[in-house]
Amino acid sequence: MKAIGFTQHLPIEQENSLEDLTLPTPTPEGHDLLVNVQAVSVNPVDTGTRGAGHAHLAQPKVIGWDAVGIVTAVGQDVTRFHVGDRVFYAGSYKRSGSDAEYQLIDERIVGHAPAKLTDAQAAAMPLTSLTAWEALFEKLHIPLDNKEENRKHAILIINGSGGVGSMATQLAHLAGLQVLATASRPESQKWVREHGADHVLNHRQPLPPQLKAAGFKNVDYILNLSHLDEHWNEIATMIRPDGWVAAITENRRGIDLQKLTKKRATFAWEWMFSKSWYGYDLASQGIILDKVASLLNDGTIQCTLTKTLQPLNAANLRKAHALVESGHMIGKVVIAGPWA
Repeated sequence: MKAIGFTQHLPIEQENSLEDLTLPTPTPEGHDLLVNVQAVSVNPVDTGTRGAGHAHLAQPKVIGWDAVGIVTAVGQDVTRFHVGDRVFYAGSYKRSGSDAEYQLIDERIVGHAPAKLTDAQAAAMPLTSLTAWEALFEKLHIPLDNKEENRKHAILIINGSGGVGSMATQLAHLAGLQVLATASRPESQKWVREHGADHVLNHRQPLPPQLKAAGFKNVDYILNLSHLDEHWNEIATMIRPDGWVAAITENRRGIDLQKLTKKRATFAWEWMFSKSWYGYDLASQGIILDKVASLLNDGTIQCTLTKTLQPLNAANLRKAHALVESGHMIGKVVIAGPWA
């Protein structure tokens, strides 16, 4: 099969930072699906994994954590899917990734791809949808189906225009919350308003004065999606007593949880790969993805795809990595087939 991978952790500007490969096609066992990958998306986890490290690898490493494709074979324990089904998923950090013509994936963390979305559109959604959903509804414990109560509460989403932020803003709006989101450029501020933000703050400037200017003494929930070190003191200032804070792993130093002590606020990490890493509650991710597919199909939430590259090869994957590394991406970038 065709695949894209690397044997050295190199800057994306170097041609061999990602290379076209030919590898054996794997065979499914147990709960595995063998999926013929049609399109993939790139996330910060891709660029971080590719760029971090100094070792020369003995075998090529294939990464990638967003895909849409067709099931071509199943393991003996598979019950949710059949050959020919169109699926989407974010995958596991422990297994070979989606930047390959065929990939093995545990059926329990797979969803039925949204029928009304193209392959490129569907590939943009799994990782960011799972991260936003788990952060809001599992870690911040926001009730999804209690809009009347949620209207009394406010959430601040730091970095609302990125992939996860674009989904979190939509889902928080869907739940009925008053949504404040940060974005720094005019185009990104427009984007977050279009995706459900009631107020937009500029994270390049101090946030507490902007929060006050928007009419809020504090907020009930804060979801941090970028530069946690930089924003931690502000977060501790802006969260209300007994409030809830969640963050994805975007910090380089330890954070001082004592900043939350007097407010008795709760802090939680969100890492979308935790369930597959430790092998617990796997089926919840398949359920979430099916719910997201339904919301996408009926237009309740919008696809966040903003750029598509074709065909699927190392050259285009390098371009996508460079776009994500630039720090200026709004929404998601996808590389769609055919494989070349």
